[in-house]
Parts: sequence; structure tokens; C-alpha cells
Amino acid sequence: MSANLLADEAKYCSFGDTVHYVNPPKIFAGCEGSYMIDAEDTRYLDLQMWYSAVNFGYKNKRLEDAMKKQLDVLPQIASQYLHPTKIELAKWIAQDAEKKWGREGRVHFNVGGAQAIEDSLKIVRNASNGKSLMFAFEGGYHGRTLGASSITSSYRYRRRYGHFGDRAHFLPFPYPFRRPKGMTAEEYGESLVKEFARKFENEYHAVWDPKANQCEYAAFYIEPIQGTGGYVIPPPNYFKGMKKVLDDHGVLLVVDEIQMGFWRTGKLWSIENFGVQPDVLVFAKALTNGLNALSGLWAREELINPTIFPPGSTHSTFASNPLGTAIGLEVLKMTHEVDFGKQVCDSGAYFLEGLRDLQKRHKEIGDVDGLGLALRAEICTDDGFTPNRALLDKMVDMGLEGTLEYKGQKRGLVLDVGGYYKNVITFAPSLMISRDEIDEAMVLLDQLLTRAKRA
Repeated sequence: MSANLLADEAKYCSFGDTVHYVNPPKIFAGCEGSYMIDAEDTRYLDLQMWYSAVNFGYKNKRLEDAMKKQLDVLPQIASQYLHPTKIELAKWIAQDAEKKWGREGRVHFNVGGAQAIEDSLKIVRNASNGKSLMFAFEGGYHGRTLGASSITSSYRYRRRYGHFGDRAHFLPFPYPFRRPKGMTAEEYGESLVKEFARKFENEYHAVWDPKANQCEYAAFYIEPIQGTGGYVIPPPNYFKGMKKVLDDHGVLLVVDEIQMGFWRTGKLWSIENFGVQPDVLVFAKALTNGLNALSGLWAREELINPTIFPPGSTHSTFASNPLGTAIGLEVLKMTHEVDFGKQVCDSGAYFLEGLRDLQKRHKEIGDVDGLGLALRAEICTDDGFTPNRALLDKMVDMGLEGTLEYKGQKRGLVLDVGGYYKNVITFAPSLMISRDEIDEAMVLLDQLLTRAKRA
């Protein structure tokens, strides 16, 4: 059966998506909790959970029940009409933001992360009298629509699609493991803030008109923790310094929480770990635990009120669909009934301890770091620093073979690759992962790394 399906896929499916990064592509038949399951009933411990879209585990009964209940009540309705859970979900997110940041704001929905980024670009351009230039980070990833590609640093996402006249000005993201020698991580962060601030010293540094007190750039798009860039965690002082420069010069801060939002870092939003307030915040992925394509953004009132952003400013046919908003509302209720942040941080600390133990036994693990259950392991040569993409590629392929062993059973391991040099394992396990499953992860990683080094 799998051979026939792969033959049909090779003939009838586009290769333009990400499936063919692994060859041959893997076909899965089931999933449950922290595992994906193939046609032979082999379980694969998933440590990336659909790029952090399934934060609350596969087949989460409570969230599936919320979807089934909504199917019986109001399964679909055109997005130009209101329904209860859209209003309730928007209210919850807006009230939470006001409580945390002291700012009134509104929520606007769409169907995917890149589409919500597009909406945020419209809000920013509209509020800044049509300014179309943005700051963004090297290593940043915001999606692959044309607008999102313009603020995503990788040229390979733009190469075949013509000239991007509004391409962002990309600035270095503080990367503690690869910082200059002789600096602490905090000093490194401070140096990058000073270099950014220098751009506003006079008109000849290219972005600032001191006579008009205006910046050519409308907003700075950030991921507080870089996702595709390798789960790079900046020094804790960095964003406070950057935000002061932005506020002093009227540049908006747009925070992309598409991958790190909904408790991945132990907070509802990862930006909460850094003590700064966004002007716009974009979310997606785990809002519906992967059961529905729903995304959105929160923006402060001055940027999104009906006078400045009136009806028809943007639209998507399936935005704020009732199945998605019902699941999203249940996600927020479920995670606020307990101290969910502490649960995530405790599990993350246990996972990070296991990675550090592995690092002691494998000199090819050059760096491990984490915040909550967003964790990283940088795979290097035996000098512990030089990137080793080839070794990680072997690990990914071998993990998907399903031939690892754990307590006498066949196992597979699902890993995601990130980083500037494609040598970083970006760990995004289920936020419900058990201690036993974390122990299993360490055994399988040890086994996989040993096999890959011998291959």
C-alpha cells in the first residue's frame, strides 16, 4: 500500500512543499499523544509536534470534544457574519493583553500564520501613512507569502519570484553560542542595541530624518525566540534596549508568536519573558492544536479601531470560522484552569537536564539551551563548535526509519532541523509530555546520535 501511494504521490503531487526534504517521504497512518504511528504500528516519538502547532498532544480529547460539540451546534458560517465563539475568543485575548500591558486593543482573525502576517503588514502600512519598509532579523522567518517573504531573511524563499522592492532591512539577532569572543551574552546584546541606535544618530546613517523626526521604516518584525532560525534565545536584556530605541523614534514593534505562542516558552506569549510590550502581536499554529487553520493578531486600539481600519480593510473567506474559534477558546480555558506555565517550565527544565547529560557524553553536541519547552541542541563536529549539518541530516533520516529500540519495542524519532547552518535540532515536544516520555527521548537521541556517527 505505501509503495503504491508513494508512486502516486510522485506523479500527482507538487514537490514544491516541504515533504521532499526527506527522501523517500514518510507516510503515517495514526497519531496519539506524543506519538505518530506508521502503517506497521511503529510508534515515533514526535519532538517537533508539527512545528509547534500541536502543543497539547495529538488527539487531545478535550479539544476534539469541543470541535465535535461545535459541529453539532454551528459547524460553518460565512465570515461576514458574527457567531458567539469569535467574539468570546477575541474578548479573552484582548482582555488578557490589556491586563498584562495596560493597553486596549482588538483581535483580527485569519486562517494561517503567513496570512496573519499579511494582515499585520496592512495594519502597519495603514497606520504609518503607507510606509512599506520594515526592519527584521537575520535568521527570522515569518512565512512564504509574498509579503511575509519580504520580511523573512532567507533569499532562497524569494529567489524565483522576481524583485522584492519592499524587502526588509535585516539586522543581526543576538546568537549567544556564536557571539564574539571576550563578551558575555549580555554585553553582546548591548553591543547590538548600540549598533542599531547608531542608525538614528544623524541623517547620513540612512534611516532617520532628524528635521522631520521620522524614520523611513514603519515597524520592526521580531520573533522573541527565533523558530526556523534555530530556537535562538537572546540575552534577557536585549529586547528592552531595542524597544527603547524603537519608541524613541516612532517605530512599531510587531511580535511574531506564530511558533512560540500558546505556552511553548512557559508563557502564553514568549515576549512576556522579556518585559516589553508589543504594538501588534501575531498568532497562529497552536491556537487550535492543529485541528483547524485559524490565526490572528492583536493590535493596540490606535492602530486597529474601526475609524482607522474600517470594515473591508482586509478579508478571508474562512477567517474566524466557528470550528476554529471554539477550539481556540477551549485551549485558553484549559490552560488557565491550572498553573500551566509552571507545568511547562518544570518539564522544560527536566528535558534540558537530559540534553546536558547527553552533551557530556557526545562532544558533537556543541550547545544546548531552552526556555520552557522550546529547546535546542546544536550539532557540531567533534570540536564542539563547527556546524555539522551532515551528521544531523543522518540523524533525521535514521529517526524516520523506525528502527530504533526502546524497552524491547521498535521506535522512531521525529526531529526538526533549524538554524543558520541547518545543524540545530529544534525541540518542540508536546507540552503534555510526561517524564517517562522525556526519558525515552533521551535514550532514543543517544542511540540515534551513536548510530549516525558510526554511519
